[in-house]
Amino acid sequence: MARKNWKEIKAIREAREKLENDKVRNTIRWAFEIVVALLFGALTAVLMFQSVTMQESSMEPTISVGDRFYMNRVVYRVLDPERGDIIVFKNNGSDSAALHIRRIVGLPGETVQIVDGRVLINGATLKETGNYPSMISAGQAERPLTLGSGEYFVLGDNRNNSEDSRYGDIGLVNKRYIVGKLWFKLFPTEDLGLIRY
Repeated sequence: MARKNWKEIKAIREAREKLENDKVRNTIRWAFEIVVALLFGALTAVLMFQSVTMQESSMEPTISVGDRFYMNRVVYRVLDPERGDIIVFKNNGSDSAALHIRRIVGLPGETVQIVDGRVLINGATLKETGNYPSMISAGQAERPLTLGSGEYFVLGDNRNNSEDSRYGDIGLVNKRYIVGKLWFKLFPTEDLGLIRY
């Protein structure tokens, strides 16, 4: 009888040890999975998104100086920019070049011209969803500009106070200089959320 009890006690002890070992293994596995998920999330955020602050008044009233956003840095590696997108770009390939934020108006292969303060695309008036002021200066777009492959014509929403594709300092924006697309507004916090185009 004592021998039987000893076997039962040994079996119970082994079962407890196995259960404790399984708990430890499960806890370690669980902690590892959490660490991997956090690292993956952080790496994805760093690679896909970048914080950017509006420095110019060229997009007012849509975007004000000091507004902060996340831009999606990956979207244009998969898709082409579309008319109406608000993009972040550089004038040239230099890493130290300033970032600019403007709205895409003209797409590759199109002819853009500004006549009587209106944007014409391939000779037809562009119907825009925003209520933008009539442009006083057409700049380079006074005559028809035909966009080449990978070239975009951009305007600021503050049409009469914006350095954009109408002027030589910005000019046509090549896709390779587009850094990303405005995606999520961070500040001011009352406007926190996804950007609606």
